[in-house]
Amino acid sequence: MTDETSTQNAVTIDRTFEAPVDLVWRMWTEPEHFTAWYGPAGTSIRVAKMDLRVGGTRMVCMEMTTPGGTVQMWFTGEYRVVSEHTRLVYTESMSDPSGKVLSSAEAGLPAGHPTTTEVIVELEDLDGRTRMTLTHVGIPEGFPGAEGWGMAIDKLAAHLAGQSRS
Repeated sequence: MTDETSTQNAVTIDRTFEAPVDLVWRMWTEPEHFTAWYGPAGTSIRVAKMDLRVGGTRMVCMEMTTPGGTVQMWFTGEYRVVSEHTRLVYTESMSDPSGKVLSSAEAGLPAGHPTTTEVIVELEDLDGRTRMTLTHVGIPEGFPGAEGWGMAIDKLAAHLAGQSRS
C-alpha cells in the first residue's frame, strides 16, 4: 500500500514491504542493490558511490535515453544520519560529474527550487516485514521528482520481491 503526499516543501511515501528490515536497509546502502532499483522508470544508475558514515559523501549518476540522445544527471550529497536498519538521512544536490554542486539555474531547475534537498528514510521492523517512510524535503509541489520517487519505490518493491525469492 502506498500513501503518497506532495506538499510545497516535501514528498512523503509510506510503504510496507514483504521483506526483512535488514534487506530493505541494504537496498539503500549497498551500491549493487541501489543501482538495481533507484530512479524513475526508464532510467538506469551508472554510478553509485556511497561512503556510508555521518559526514560521508555519496555520488549518483542517473542515465536516461531521450529523443535527443542519452542524458546523464549527477547528484551528490552528504550523509547526516546513519542509524543501521532504522534511519538514513542524506542531502542531495544536482552536480557535475566531479561532484561540484550546481545552482538551480545551472541544473535547469525552476526558479525557487532549492539547490540542496534532504532525503529521510525511516524503517520499522514489522515481524519480518518492513514499513518504510521516505520523506524528500525541498521538492516543490508538482515537481517531477515526486512522480519519480513513486516509480522508484515501485522498482524497489519489485527488486525486493526478486531478492526474497532467491
